[in-house]
Amino acid sequence: TGPPAWDGPPPPGDTSSSPTPLERLHTTVSRISIRWRLTITYGVLFFIAGVLLLFVIYMMVGWAIESAWPVADTSEMPQDFAVQVEQWWNSNLHLAVTGARKALLTRSVPALAGVGILAIIIGYLVADRALRPIQQMTTTARRLSDSTLAHERIGLEGPDDELKELADTFDAMLTRLNVAFDTQRRFVANASHELRTPLTINRTVLEIALGDPQASEDLKALGRTLLEVNARNERLIEGLLLLARSERELSVRKPVDVKDVAETAVEQLVPRAKEAGVTVTTELQSAETVGDPVLLERCVSNLVENAIKHNLPDDGRVWVRTGMVEGALVVQVANTGPHVPAYEVNSLFEPFRRLNAERIDSSKGAGLGLSIVRAVVRAHGGNVAAVPRDGGGLVVTVRLQSR
Repeated sequence: TGPPAWDGPPPPGDTSSSPTPLERLHTTVSRISIRWRLTITYGVLFFIAGVLLLFVIYMMVGWAIESAWPVADTSEMPQDFAVQVEQWWNSNLHLAVTGARKALLTRSVPALAGVGILAIIIGYLVADRALRPIQQMTTTARRLSDSTLAHERIGLEGPDDELKELADTFDAMLTRLNVAFDTQRRFVANASHELRTPLTINRTVLEIALGDPQASEDLKALGRTLLEVNARNERLIEGLLLLARSERELSVRKPVDVKDVAETAVEQLVPRAKEAGVTVTTELQSAETVGDPVLLERCVSNLVENAIKHNLPDDGRVWVRTGMVEGALVVQVANTGPHVPAYEVNSLFEPFRRLNAERIDSSKGAGLGLSIVRAVVRAHGGNVAAVPRDGGGLVVTVRLQSR
């Protein structure tokens, strides 16, 4: 811990010299939020304007008293006495000007300080009011970063000023992004759909060839290999189709109990778990939401299927839980298995990404399972997170909005 201790000359680009006062001031100012910078700016400008106004009034008080001060009539007085009277009269004028200015400063400085504090408070409120549209844009952008950009926009109302122009520009950019993403999803869906037909034809031809009693053993072995490759390609196409469908706006919204969804998914995968020597333990409680039952079932199935695939070779365990936690619907799937580095967890949700495997390694699937899970969860307005489990494996938690 602590600063590095360099053994020898400093590395290239090392800036060990102490910062100048101007640099320290710039660093301090850069740490202050824009709201407080605007507030301080408003307060300083108001204080400077108040000081200038006080200075002008200070000078004008003297000028006003001097212009309104009556002239002493010494025409009928002796000359020596008249000079003394004029000196006394002018001294009274000086005392009156000085006293008035002093009284003005005595009463104005505390008032200026109080109004300065009030100006800081009002400046903070004005800065908050001015930054509210930006806060709205930031909140919307943060919310849209986890969604499909389908329909929600900022829609800032008000005069056609710089902030509304910025919001409209951001809305137009979101629309273009949504069109681009939707075009990409349609292309993937159409391409995947078009590829299903030749794969189906290939599978039919291979099955007919394998059923021919006159086929040689070498031909049958080749046919079985090609059939396995064809089956993998079909699973890949189905995964791409499901991923494209999951990333679209939901077309089906029905009341769904995730307990029933999880029970169905687990029942379908119990035979595969027995073949892999994995024990599945469930703790399912009722929790209702609104969404597409088919997509939610596929989401839970992918989680359980991944937990079974990436598990220990012997005596593996999988835990499936559903229920309500702090007002949110939660589905959690945990499993034993190899150690998962924390820095690799987020990348597992990317398409065609598998832990410690290259893209050409297809022994455990195409790497679309968790990508489909994330797409389905986002389409339902929820979020999914995964953390390494102590002792190996993963704990994947899905949170959805309750009904």
